[in-house]
Parts: sequence; structure tokens; C-alpha cells
Amino acid sequence: MDTQSIDTDYFLLEANLTDEDRALQKQIRAFVDTEVLPIINDYWERAEFPHELVDKFAALGIVGTTIDGYGCPGLSPTAAGLIAMELGRGDGSMNTFFGVHSGLAMGSVHILGSEEQKQRWLPPMSRMEKIGAFALTEPDHGSDSVALETSARLDGDHYVLNGAKRWIGNASFADIIVIWARDEADGQVKAFILEKNPDGTYPDGYEAEVITGKIGKRAILQADIKLSDLRIPVGNLLAEATSFRDATRVLTATRNSASWESVGHAMAAYEAAAHHALTRVQFGKPLGSFQLIQNKLANMLSELTAMQLMCFRIAELAETGRLSGNMASLAKMHTAKKARWICAEARDMLGGNGLLLDRHVARHMTDMEVVSTYEGTDSIQSLLVGRDITGISAFK
Repeated sequence: MDTQSIDTDYFLLEANLTDEDRALQKQIRAFVDTEVLPIINDYWERAEFPHELVDKFAALGIVGTTIDGYGCPGLSPTAAGLIAMELGRGDGSMNTFFGVHSGLAMGSVHILGSEEQKQRWLPPMSRMEKIGAFALTEPDHGSDSVALETSARLDGDHYVLNGAKRWIGNASFADIIVIWARDEADGQVKAFILEKNPDGTYPDGYEAEVITGKIGKRAILQADIKLSDLRIPVGNLLAEATSFRDATRVLTATRNSASWESVGHAMAAYEAAAHHALTRVQFGKPLGSFQLIQNKLANMLSELTAMQLMCFRIAELAETGRLSGNMASLAKMHTAKKARWICAEARDMLGGNGLLLDRHVARHMTDMEVVSTYEGTDSIQSLLVGRDITGISAFK
């Protein structure tokens, strides 16, 4: 028996998918099983990014997900969610790489760029000829990124940027980097596009140092960025980025990906736990014959199914224009919390073997520590929902 035979669709949700979405899910799962899983543990252990997968990602025809036109597929929110789920089921680092490029970077250009800017940047990004990054978080401003300190000063036909960013995925090799900075002229947060020089180097004033020592998502390169009198052409200011609310628009549009990714991690962990319970023999019989193990599996499947139902519902709401930011926050808070629990239960069920990379569970467990933090921590999401419930803001 292998994990493929473990049923994770207990409420038959796949039956509600369109033929196109079902085929897409199968395509991404095959990509993960044949291209990602055979190599990812080695890259994870070395904390290196598998650049060899970039062209294979591009060949899938999914880059840009829900963006219509500019070489992008114009997928539904459900299809985009299935991609995040299946990538998460394989490896969280790969979903983050894809999400930063296809969701945050391309999404910023699509939502906030002028038509000329979209035509200029989105087509090569859709082909992954140009890789994107999204630089918002700062060393002293994570959850309160609205207070970011990176500055932008107009100087002739350029903006001069100074400041620092932290935890920026793809920033050590990306070709197109969306940098959020505060315009000194009006105090508003705006988005500026940094491009590599024609020779592939970065302009003077941009330094990126890969963060080392991570315990999760080790195969995605995240960097500390220093901006020292970095000059960006005026034409690289995203036309519709006029305040921090525009950064929030991009984050809200991509937050669902984190919820779907959480489902993917939970699926992988549950599959591994169920497989172990059926194949591991202790005290003369399979672990799965013990009451404690069956109780664990039933509760894991219960939470996993609830997560799936929530994600399919927020996709339906998004497709009909009824999904609010607070709904997305509730889904992210719930799915991240439950996926962490499922991964921890699976690790415990596998005993010492659960600590080994070749069982994959520990990788999913530590990756979920990252998912619960980015795109808004569980605590921040709870405060957003709490404000909606009470009408009272707990933020300053």
C-alpha cells in the first residue's frame, strides 16, 4: 500500500469539480509526484532552491493563475486553490516560490499597474523568463507593516529608495521585485518595480543576503534586503498604488492560497499517518488496530474535511464576488491552526521515524510553522475577525 490509496476526500468533494479542474488537479499532482518529491528532501536539507524546476513550472501553463490575458490562463479561484493545495501536499517551499512569483508579484502588477506596465512585465513573467519577488515586510515591521519605514524620494526622473526588507522570497535572484516604500512627498505607501540590469546584475544600491538557519521552508530562498540610494525610474512606480490599502488589496487577493496550502500539508501528513498505521506492526498487530490510533486518525480526518469544506466555500464566494477580507482571514486562521495540529499528530504517530526526511512528515510540520506566520499570523487574523464581530478594533 502507498499513500496514494489513502482516501482524503471523505465527503466526495472532488465530484463537484469541473472536468477541467479535475484534470488540472491530476496534472499538478503528477508534477509533484514525479518532479518535486524525488528531489525536494535533498534541496530542503541543503537549504537550496531547485532552479531546475523553473522551466518545468512554466511548462504547466498555470503561471498567473487567475489573471486573464497577458499569457496567463485566467483560472477560477477553485482551480488556483487546487494548485496551492497540490503544491503544498508536495512541498511548501515550492508553493511559496510559485505564490510569491505568480500571486504577489504578478498580482501587484495586474491589480495596480497601468496597461502599459501590464503589457511590459506580465508576459515574460507568465513564461517565467522573468521571476518576481514582493518586498513588503521589514526587520521592525512584520504584522504592523502599515508602519513600514523604507522611503522613496523623487529626484528628477527617478525615485531614490532607502531602507531594509526582511523575509523576502526569491529576492536573491528575482528579475522583477515589487518594493513597497513610503513616498516622502505625501507619506503614502506605494509600490516600485526594481528590474535587473540587462547583464543580469542588480542596480547599485540593492543588496540581498539569503537568510540561513531556518527550520521550515528551507528550499525557498528568503533574503534580507538593503536599499541604499537605490534609483528606480519614475515609470516603474505602479500607476494605481497610492496607499497601503493597495498593498492590502494584493494580500487579500492571495490570502486564500495559504488556506489551500494548509489543506495540502494536512493531506500529506494524514496520508503518511494512515499509511504508517496500516503497515507498521507493533505488539504483533498493525498500529491501526489500536483504539488510540483509530481515534487519532478519525479526528485528523474530521479536521481535514472541515478544512476542505471551508476552502471550497471561500472559492465559491470568490467566484461570485462575495468573499470578504474577513472571511478570508477566518479561513486562513482556521486552516493554519488545524493543519499544524494534524502535522504534529502525524509526526507523533510515526514515532522516531517521523523525524526522518524520507517520511516527509517533519518537513510538512515545520513548513506549517511558516504558513501559520506569513500572510498574517493566526493572532492577527483573529483580531481582524474579532473586529468584524464586535465593531471594535484591537489595533492601535
